[in-house]
Amino acid sequence: MVASGSHRQGLFALLLVTVVWGTTFPAMKQISSDLGALEIILLRYLISSLVLLPLLRGLKWSELRWGAGIGSVLFCAFFLQVAGLALTSSNRNAFVTGLNVLIVPMLAYLLGQRMGWPVLLGAALAVLGLGGMFYEQTPWSSGDTLTLVSAFVYAVYVLLFEFSAKAANRPRPERLAVMQSLTMLALSALGFMLLEPASLGSLLTRAQGHSASLIYLGLLASAVMVWLQAWGQHRVRAVEAAIVYGLEPVFAALAAVWWIGEVLQGRALVGGALIVLGVLISQIDPGWRTGAKLAKE
Repeated sequence: MVASGSHRQGLFALLLVTVVWGTTFPAMKQISSDLGALEIILLRYLISSLVLLPLLRGLKWSELRWGAGIGSVLFCAFFLQVAGLALTSSNRNAFVTGLNVLIVPMLAYLLGQRMGWPVLLGAALAVLGLGGMFYEQTPWSSGDTLTLVSAFVYAVYVLLFEFSAKAANRPRPERLAVMQSLTMLALSALGFMLLEPASLGSLLTRAQGHSASLIYLGLLASAVMVWLQAWGQHRVRAVEAAIVYGLEPVFAALAAVWWIGEVLQGRALVGGALIVLGVLISQIDPGWRTGAKLAKE
């Protein structure tokens, strides 16, 4: 495996982001007993935006456009995923969402990017691993279709980070983070007011019992990780980032064992091992990385 120092740092940053994302699963599961999905994201990004707000100083117009655009795409992916979850099982929802591990390389190829065999093999192993962790023998539903559309939108979100890194006026990661967070807050607040205005009065009361989890989600999982994700993806190709993100269900399963006492089945362990193997294989350098490095800060 061959990688520059900047590339290795980007991979490590995205790995850390994925670990933290995985730990949010049991936290979200506990909070969802009292709060709806839009309420959770509203409070989560309210905390995140308050923390990141000082970074708005010196914001450039190009950074505002990139951050708002990326944040809007992420919100669409999240909204479609939640809409799909209401019509299908959580396991199937997670599996179909994870298919962006293949969708990102496919879209990148259609946009003219070269795909080395390690990336293709790594993506295939990651999808097999996801199947081992989440596959269910149930008929395809409208919820699955919504979730699949969400996976495509999320793939666009991952690719947009790479495009922003190559832009003439490349936005700074911290500015992308604050604008993405503010956009998520604004759109979730709008959705909440349109879809769930009656529950506004009791929102803070219901949230009080989950203040520690909400602070964790807003401060670490959102504010810090949104910045770290932007920083890392400016150093790693989108197709590699998508495979690293495929590790999220592995870390989610491990966090659920520790946090809420869930038990891992043998097939899930094999699936997790395949995803890890896919990530490792994707880092074998077939020769394209030397000629396709992202710009360094």
